[in-house]
Amino acid sequence: GSTSFCACVHKLRKMSGFSFVILEGMDDKDIVKLKEKIEQVDAVGDVLWYDTAADITIPKELLPDDIYDVFNNEDSTMMAVFFNKSTSADESLDAVAEIRKIAGEQCFVSGMTAIVEDIKELTNEEMPMYVVIAVILTSIVLAVSMDSFLIPVIFMLSLGMSILYNLGTNIFKGEISFLTQALTAVLQLAVTIDYSIFLWHSYKEQKTFYPNDNKEAMAVAISKTVASVVSSSLTTVAGFLALCFMSYTLGMDMGIVMAKGVILGVICCITVLPSLILICDKALEKTMHKDFLPNMDGISKFIVNHRAVFLILFAVLLVPIDETIAQINTNVYYNLTDSLPHDLNSAIANTKLSEEYNMASTHIVMCRSDMSSKEVSKMTAEMEKVDGVSFALG
Repeated sequence: GSTSFCACVHKLRKMSGFSFVILEGMDDKDIVKLKEKIEQVDAVGDVLWYDTAADITIPKELLPDDIYDVFNNEDSTMMAVFFNKSTSADESLDAVAEIRKIAGEQCFVSGMTAIVEDIKELTNEEMPMYVVIAVILTSIVLAVSMDSFLIPVIFMLSLGMSILYNLGTNIFKGEISFLTQALTAVLQLAVTIDYSIFLWHSYKEQKTFYPNDNKEAMAVAISKTVASVVSSSLTTVAGFLALCFMSYTLGMDMGIVMAKGVILGVICCITVLPSLILICDKALEKTMHKDFLPNMDGISKFIVNHRAVFLILFAVLLVPIDETIAQINTNVYYNLTDSLPHDLNSAIANTKLSEEYNMASTHIVMCRSDMSSKEVSKMTAEMEKVDGVSFALG
């Protein structure tokens, strides 16, 4: 169901984000003390509990059912916390963390602010892990597919420097999204690794022409690599810069950072990487190995000789797979919580809010301050008749 809380503008005019806090196993006196502590948290503008509508000395059982059911369910109770900052503001996120710290393990904070806080903590905690995984998996693939066991290490050192340069030069923006921060390393690794492979192959080729002069071979390899990667990198940069035209400003954030990362990747590829290869040239020669991948000459010749057949085959399969089977049967979800671990505090809170308080989603309707109580009651009664609304409180 969907719940709409109607509040007067004069009471919530300075409020922005809000969260519902579910408390379990606490008596009324402890909850009142906890509410007072929460009200003192920075960025918390107001806290609504059932004592806001009735005196705490009045037994809960004597309260009207609509008020009692909103704030209580068996062994748990719920209070609404309103922030005077926006939903995803740093101050609001810090407030959620502070509320959890104050209330302890029996506290579950729901709402978008709590979800963003959990995503931020989860991302910051796991970011080093998936960067390491990406480096390890990429290195394994390179070690098997390339002709040296050491070359993946050289590639990673060069790419690592370009990634650090990219992250450091973000200072000119003042701030970037934590999602951009989390994705930059892996994305930059994925889209710029090819440039290093181009240089290595070109260098190996030029060494056959300059067997006794590695520096000259590298100089020629760099000039040939630049010609190859410039067009490739520019198309990649253009693709990322296209994100800057999104109305959703995260696109601009991601677009600028990744476009800059590609440019820095190219620069490091023709400066840092050649230096590392020349310094470690002897070690690279000692770690050379035979090809592990099977010879693909037969398959490649077969494809070339039957190119018309393959073109027609893929053209015929494109329409039913892309337009009929794949796209139509691919479901798209817009619920952010579906992609989060179910043991997160915000996920548990949202589940409890739905199952125990019948609030699958919550909304606040801001009303004119000069509306009479009769008008508010009439409006909330009409809201409750809307499909999907379980109840409205005014």
